[in-house]
Amino acid sequence: MKLREQAYEAFTEHLLAHRLQPGQFVTQRDLAALTGFPLGAIREMIPRLEAEGLVRAFAQRGLQVMGIEPRLVRDAFQLREVVETAALAAFVHSAADAEIAALRAELAAVMREAAAGPADSALIARAQAVDWGFHDRIVEAMDNALIADLHRVNAIRIRMMMRDAVRLSPEVLPPSLGEHARILAAVAARDTPAALVALRAHLASARRRALGVEVEPTQQTGNSSS
Repeated sequence: MKLREQAYEAFTEHLLAHRLQPGQFVTQRDLAALTGFPLGAIREMIPRLEAEGLVRAFAQRGLQVMGIEPRLVRDAFQLREVVETAALAAFVHSAADAEIAALRAELAAVMREAAAGPADSALIARAQAVDWGFHDRIVEAMDNALIADLHRVNAIRIRMMMRDAVRLSPEVLPPSLGEHARILAAVAARDTPAALVALRAHLASARRRALGVEVEPTQQTGNSSS
């Protein structure tokens, strides 16, 4: 892997770890210090970051990390729904029974832990990995490099710009896991319409939280982590 690609991966890792703030201005030297890569690699990765909308370059001011705006939230979630509904519809028909069973077993294990008592940070981290891992997996199963790249960049935007709003917490963990269980139950039954309804409900509740729209207590089974 070329240095510029390694620098790009390091940059996105720091972005998702919230070591860079939305709207923050940084210099190339700042990024070199943060990522540990030489200035040459930093300069070479910047056009890619600009093309993906993760930074904007300003003369005399440096680079500005992508900011958070309601319009961007809406657009990103709209794109996500387009990609993931197509991916899930294909996954319902193409996924092997063994893979579906493994995904359900992985989710069930986390759900049992969550039901056993208050969720600690380690459980939340595992649940977050299961959550995002499922969404990434259905897109990956399409075996389409263009779609996979589109999903990857959009996922970076969403995970970064929504910060804690789309991350799991002890409060939203049980209902969010329940949403995933309903999606996977429909996938196991090879019921495409039911799977898509469950996925859209999952994404809609995440979008509401991302936009700061309160969910009524009677709606909390729709809370989502992603």
